Amino acid sequence: MKSIVCCFFILCFGMALSQTSYNSIPDYKTYKSLKGKPLSDKFSNVESVKVIYDLKNRKLYYFNSTKIKLHYEFVVDQLGYTKDLYFFNADNYSASAESRDFLLGNLNHVKGTEKWVFELAASDHMPIALIEQFYKLVSSSVYIGKKLKFYLNTREKIAEYAAKKFSIPCVASDYIFNDVSYQEVVHGSAVGILKTYTLKQLETTKPGSDEIVIIDGTPEMLPDVKGIIVNELQTPLSHLVILGKNRKIPVMAYTKAIADRRFKDLLNKKVALKIEVDTFYISATDKKMNVGAMAKKRKLELDTVSFRIFDLSQVTPNGAKAIGAKAQNMSYLIAAAKERPIFKVPEYAHAIPFYYYRQHVRKQKIRELIDELLSHTNKNDAQWIDEQLKKIRSAIKKAPIDASLINGINAITGNQSAFKNFRFRSSTNAEDIDGFNGAGLYDSKTGIVGDSVKTFEKAIKEVWASVWNEAPYYEREHFGIDQRAVAMGVLFHRSFPDELANGVVITKNISRTEFPGITVNVQKGENSVVKPEKGEVCEQFTAYKFNENLENFEVDYVSLSNLNKNEPILTTAEINRICLASYYLSSKLRRYWKKPIAVADIEFKIVGKKRELYIKQIRVFND
Repeated sequence: MKSIVCCFFILCFGMALSQTSYNSIPDYKTYKSLKGKPLSDKFSNVESVKVIYDLKNRKLYYFNSTKIKLHYEFVVDQLGYTKDLYFFNADNYSASAESRDFLLGNLNHVKGTEKWVFELAASDHMPIALIEQFYKLVSSSVYIGKKLKFYLNTREKIAEYAAKKFSIPCVASDYIFNDVSYQEVVHGSAVGILKTYTLKQLETTKPGSDEIVIIDGTPEMLPDVKGIIVNELQTPLSHLVILGKNRKIPVMAYTKAIADRRFKDLLNKKVALKIEVDTFYISATDKKMNVGAMAKKRKLELDTVSFRIFDLSQVTPNGAKAIGAKAQNMSYLIAAAKERPIFKVPEYAHAIPFYYYRQHVRKQKIRELIDELLSHTNKNDAQWIDEQLKKIRSAIKKAPIDASLINGINAITGNQSAFKNFRFRSSTNAEDIDGFNGAGLYDSKTGIVGDSVKTFEKAIKEVWASVWNEAPYYEREHFGIDQRAVAMGVLFHRSFPDELANGVVITKNISRTEFPGITVNVQKGENSVVKPEKGEVCEQFTAYKFNENLENFEVDYVSLSNLNKNEPILTTAEINRICLASYYLSSKLRRYWKKPIAVADIEFKIVGKKRELYIKQIRVFND
């Protein structure tokens, strides 16, 4: 009889755990039966259960977040709600307590920890009194009780907390972000031999193309391998992320990779690696490795006849053939800013055409070194290739430059007194093009008017020489780009020694792709977003408008800058301006790019005492 009762209890409990919703969560087993992925992939280490409080009936519901993905679906299917989605959103995410039928939230658990956070949608303007009421209902009905913290995920809530308006325990994004140890960089699967390398070893050793490599840091260039595992987390818009997406090979960041027993036991063995948003799988395998197809030789556009310095305040049709896509896109930016002056562009923007680079590298010594490199038959002889690339760069820097070019630049820069420092930036025909982003491959240098050390000549030749840096050379090899056809144009404009912040915008919601929005990474001062120093965390957020009548864009923070005391860098007005400019430019430049749909990759700066917004670059985002 005892065994029958016991079996009956187990059966009933199992059936209970399969039900759609609960009014409380007495243990982790119950939570686990309800949990699903958060709607946003902004964190890789969070599991979530959705929760609703019915204000009219005073009932709390925790519901199965795998079976039912949206709060709206639950209230319609389970609670008999009859209004359409527009009215549901307008009423139940508003700042008015009176308009609400429901309080809507998420009970999140940081996996592998004892951290629990209660989160509202970033678009939810719930009054503080209701937030605290809702929080107390949740904390008193869940077994973790006082461990629960309220997550400040918007600028509005962060400001209210700073003003000491909350009486419940609150945390910011660093509470969650500091426990992230795994990050999908590029999802996908691969089969290869698992090897480990230090950054130092990669300076002299070229991994095999049949390898999946573990690296103790972020490499300057991506080795040509089956898959990559690094032990440093990446900003979503870092150069490793962009180049990894270009390569279409699986890439992941895992802070415990070097010490993890799962990897140690598989070193030097053939493994299958699968990378997903919130986890990875690795195991020994007998599967065959995919043999990568030889990259087809890619032709590059090249006009070596035009020798005038291009004034980018005028758009030149097909100008990219002579000055490169980066410089051509600057001319589009300037034209767009004239039409709608909601942002500024770098002053005195001009471009040096390919003509001068081609003339320079045709000098005998440089030409002979390049010919020797490109006729070398052993493409795996990394040590010899790197030494030859170094010789080419040195020869380019030592050879005298065309005096007429320097005279032309002096005439342009000397015709004004506002700026002494000018930035010289790469604009090759092998970057910012379809299928080949080239992010971070080439160098930018500063020249100063009248300076005897930081001369314009030195800056230009250093940018030219970066064509033959190791990273771009190997990346072009991987993509089958004709090395002989590569040419360097140079974009130059006044520099920004007084920048207060710099950042990158992708005009797409990359953490919740089915919803509109833009993704923003920004860092204090000149500290890089795309190549951060070890330990630096930038400000990351998604911005959007579900309701066009709202005055401000909604902002959902992923992280705050640890260089800015974990406080927001950008003001609400600055965020609004960046968003408006980004949406405008994305729409405007589709005409120039001749693409009906195009996601834009935009670089911006906040400059000077007036905190002016400058857009310094735009290109198509190759996702």
